[in-house]
Amino acid sequence: MEGMDIQGTLVEVLGIEIKEMTPERVVATMPVNKTVHQPFGLLHGGASVVLAETVASMGTWSAIDQENEMAVGLEINANHVRPKRDGLVTAVATPLHKGRTTMVWDIKITDEEDKLICVSRCTVAIVKKKKV
Repeated sequence: MEGMDIQGTLVEVLGIEIKEMTPERVVATMPVNKTVHQPFGLLHGGASVVLAETVASMGTWSAIDQENEMAVGLEINANHVRPKRDGLVTAVATPLHKGRTTMVWDIKITDEEDKLICVSRCTVAIVKKKKV
């Protein structure tokens, strides 16, 4: 992930680790523990959404002109289909649309037994970096 500084960001705080990153597929893991729980001791839906947007944004970033462009989340939705108390979840993102100004990603988050925890779709905008 050369050229990307995650130190001190939400990605680091939640323990998200990128395992694979190409313009065609991004895989990341996130530990499920108290840090990502909602008050009832289950994985917070917002943490799943952070994981989903992270892999979609990184996949877009890996496919663009990183010197002159950046990837920013534009829209995301998520269906939380199974609760998770502890362990590890894995997000796998694949592009559904790769355009000049937007990309749309399909993200599936599963547990260690490959059971679906969350399914998400994220649209990422590709914007020009402002010259300083």
